[in-house]
Amino acid sequence: IVWACIALVISIASFVVAAYFYKWVKKLPVANARMEEVGKLIRDGAFTFLKREYRILGLFAAVVMVLIILFFPEPIWHGNAMKNIGMAIVYLFGTALSALAGYVGISIATLSNVRAATAAQDSIQKSFMAGFRGGAVMGMAVVGTSLAGAAIVYLVTQDPEIVMAFSFGASSLALFAKAGG
Repeated sequence: IVWACIALVISIASFVVAAYFYKWVKKLPVANARMEEVGKLIRDGAFTFLKREYRILGLFAAVVMVLIILFFPEPIWHGNAMKNIGMAIVYLFGTALSALAGYVGISIATLSNVRAATAAQDSIQKSFMAGFRGGAVMGMAVVGTSLAGAAIVYLVTQDPEIVMAFSFGASSLALFAKAGG
């Protein structure tokens, strides 16, 4: 339980760092209206893609959730149906947090790219910082959601097997989102 509480503190710290970097990147200037316009078009396209991809991944997650209910940790007709249902719910929680991290990633990437391009007109160092801090937001979002989710599931259930279902949900969505992207 102590380690789960430490994980929650670390996840909160990662969210704070991510929020700071997000605001820092968002405050950076964009060189001109044309860059802003192109950046907005890229952002709109990225979110359109993400919406469609998440719709398909939602169907995938629903199918896996049904399979978990039916077969894991053991077939529903042999064991405790509530354990299977609990694992399926936690699996879905993992996919939802993974999807949230992906949304944050697209959001910051589309903001930081145009700002890094603007900063590159001044110096490579400024451009690097814009890109690096933009990428750090995604990294911190992944760390924060993963640690928070696993810690919360463990604190609620104190069952490592159910934490595994959370991890499977987060990993499977991230894997297929990356393959689709």
